[in-house]
Amino acid sequence: MTEVVGATELVNDLAKRSGQAAAALALLSRADKDAALHAMADALVAASAQILAANAEDVRRGRESGTSDALIDRLQLTDARIGAIADQLRNVAGLPDPIGEVVRGYTMPNGVRVQQIRVPMGVVGIIYEGRPNVTVDGAGLCLKSGNAVLLRGSASAAASNAALVSVLRDTLNGCGLPADAIQGVPADDRSTVTALLHARGLVDVVIPRGGAGLIQHVVNNASVPVIETGVGNVHVYVDESADQQMALEILRNSKVRRPSVCNAAETLLVHRSVSAEFLPKAAKVLQDEGVVLHGDDDTRRIVGDSVVPATDEDWDTEYLSLDLAVGVVDSLDAAVAHIRAHGTGHTEAIVTSNIDAARRFTRQVDAAAVMVNVSTAFTDGGEFGFGAEIGISTQKLHARGPMALPELTTTTYLVQGEGQIRGVS
Repeated sequence: MTEVVGATELVNDLAKRSGQAAAALALLSRADKDAALHAMADALVAASAQILAANAEDVRRGRESGTSDALIDRLQLTDARIGAIADQLRNVAGLPDPIGEVVRGYTMPNGVRVQQIRVPMGVVGIIYEGRPNVTVDGAGLCLKSGNAVLLRGSASAAASNAALVSVLRDTLNGCGLPADAIQGVPADDRSTVTALLHARGLVDVVIPRGGAGLIQHVVNNASVPVIETGVGNVHVYVDESADQQMALEILRNSKVRRPSVCNAAETLLVHRSVSAEFLPKAAKVLQDEGVVLHGDDDTRRIVGDSVVPATDEDWDTEYLSLDLAVGVVDSLDAAVAHIRAHGTGHTEAIVTSNIDAARRFTRQVDAAAVMVNVSTAFTDGGEFGFGAEIGISTQKLHARGPMALPELTTTTYLVQGEGQIRGVS
C-alpha cells in the first residue's frame, strides 16, 4: 500500500507539472513548435553515442533474461534507426498545425458566429512496451498538437527511454519552452501504471501501445479516458482471381519485412480454386525466409509435412515472429467470415483482380485499414503521410486507424457576437 501511495503522489506531481506546461504550450505559434521539433531531431542525432550506449544496456539485459528475437528487434536502436526517428520529427514539423483548425462554422440569423475549432487534449499519458521510438514519436506529436505528455515505457527499455527523454527535455529548455511538456514516468515500479490510469482530472487521456495483455489491462483498469490501440491479427486473403506473382510479393513483404510490428501479416487465407497452384509457391517463398507455417488440413495436404498442424489458438494469435497461420477457404464469403471471427480490427488485405470482390471485401470486413492489392505494411502513420503516429486505434469512437496530429486534439466551440442575448422562451 505504501508503494501505491508513493507512486500516486509521484505521478500526480508529474501530471500537475504537465498541466502547467500544457497551459504554456497552448500559447505557442506553429513556428515555435516547429523550431523545437527540428532542434529535437538535431539533438537526437548529436547524442547518438549516449543513446546507443544506454540502449545497448537494455539489449544486454533483455538477451540475458531470454527476451525473444522479435522483441529485441523492437527494442534495439542503431545509428540508422535514430536517424529515421529524427527524420520523423522533421516530418511532423512539416505538417500543418491542427490547433485552431475550423472543423465547421456558421453565422446564426441573429448574427452570432459559431465555430467548432481544434484544441489540444491537454495532458496525454502514453503507456507502452519496449519500443524506444514511441518515446520520440509520442513526444513530437504531442508537442506539435499542443499537448504535454507523460511517457511510461517498459522497464525493458528504461535506460533507452531515460536517455531519449533527457535529450528532448534539454532541447526544450534550450528553445525557451517548458521542459515539463515531456516527462518520463519511472518504470521500475508497476504501481506507477496504476497511478497514471487513476489520475483522472490531471491526465486527460491515456493511450496504451503494446500487446494484448497491456492494452486490456489499461482498458479494464483506467478511470482516465482511454483511446484503445489494438492487437494486429492481420490477414492476407488471396482471391481466386489474384495475380499470383503480385500475391507472393505482397505476402512476403507483409510477413517478413518486420515480423515484430503490429501491421505484419499473421494469417494467410487462400481461395480453394487456386490453393493447389499458389500454396506450394507461397510456402517456398516464406520458408526460404525462415517462416514457420501453421496450416489447416488442406494446406498440409498440398504443401506437406513441413507445415505445422494449426491449432484453434493459431487463428487468434498475433505471433510477432516468423510464424504464419495458413488456411484454405471455399469462397470470398468464407474468408470474410473467418476474418470477422478472428480478426482484431487492425488491418486486412485482399489480393484480387475482381473489382466486385474487392468492393465486397472492403465493405464487409471490419477493420481500421483495408488493403486492396497492397502490403499490410503500409498501415503506418508515416506511410500515410502523417509524419509519425502514436499507435493504430482499433476502436470506433474519437479515433480509428493510425493516430497522428488530428487524433490528439479535441474541439471547442468559439461563439462570438456583438452583445446578443437570448430571449425568453
